Amino acid sequence: MGKHKAAFNPVTFTLWYEYVAGINPALSAAIDALLKDHKGLDDPAVIALYQKHIAPADEAVMAQISGEMERLLASVAQSASQTGNQAGAFGDQLNGLNKALASRDVEQLKPRLTEVMAGTAEMKSSVEALQQKVSISQEEINRLRSDLERATSEALLCPMTGILNRRGFEKKIESLLSQRTADGHSHCLVMLDIDHFKKVNDTHGHLMGDRVIQALGEILRSAVTGANHSAARYGGEEFALLLPQTSLDKSIELAETVRNRTKAMKIRNRTTQEVLLTVTISGGVTALKPDDDAASLISRADAALYAAKNSGRDRVVTHA
Repeated sequence: MGKHKAAFNPVTFTLWYEYVAGINPALSAAIDALLKDHKGLDDPAVIALYQKHIAPADEAVMAQISGEMERLLASVAQSASQTGNQAGAFGDQLNGLNKALASRDVEQLKPRLTEVMAGTAEMKSSVEALQQKVSISQEEINRLRSDLERATSEALLCPMTGILNRRGFEKKIESLLSQRTADGHSHCLVMLDIDHFKKVNDTHGHLMGDRVIQALGEILRSAVTGANHSAARYGGEEFALLLPQTSLDKSIELAETVRNRTKAMKIRNRTTQEVLLTVTISGGVTALKPDDDAASLISRADAALYAAKNSGRDRVVTHA
């Protein structure tokens, strides 16, 4: 970071953390390209990379974290400066003592010893104060890191459903593409779409449409429980399941589970408990191929989804 002009703040720390950790391939490729062209990263470049490749957290939260980080660094710097000044004065006292010892003048030696003893006590106190400040600062840095991680994580979630949003989906699929598959497993993608959703909105209103989307979000959260498996709201009434290290058969089985649970769901009048409507979904399943990128994988899953729609809806179709 010190090789670049960009300020040290939470945005810059996040950018370089994801780069060094290798968890954001698109970001790594963009930074490598800039470094290859011998272009340094200034504040505008960091912000542009962050906005393009990392989920933008809440601006107010980021501003608060940034302000607290700057205050923290300023406080530590002030304590370090005070300790440095004290060390300089102590060094002068030691030089005076050294000269007195060299001259073997007892009259000069006594005040110098008294001065150094006092300086030693002051130096010890100053170092202890700095150590305490650093310890407290480390605790605050850990808290700020947690705040930053939470803010970034929240920016990847759909507030209506509690599952990943489109940006979260894009980050997850990039991660999926970079993983090797274990023997007997695949990386699979399931695309899901609520059947006749426009009719739900037109007949029952958009508030009811929101209730349907929220209910499907709950079903996905309860059904998608595998390690590293993720559910996302791809957009509108379309959803996706990202299933790394999962066979095609298991992916189809999970998609069918979601379909059946959705079909069994009853949307009721909250006052009378009258069933107002039932909902069905269609799904398309595909497995990653060696030459796939995100676009081709999504395209095949979408093709299977539309095949399910065209063959009568309320079914799951696998891309051949």
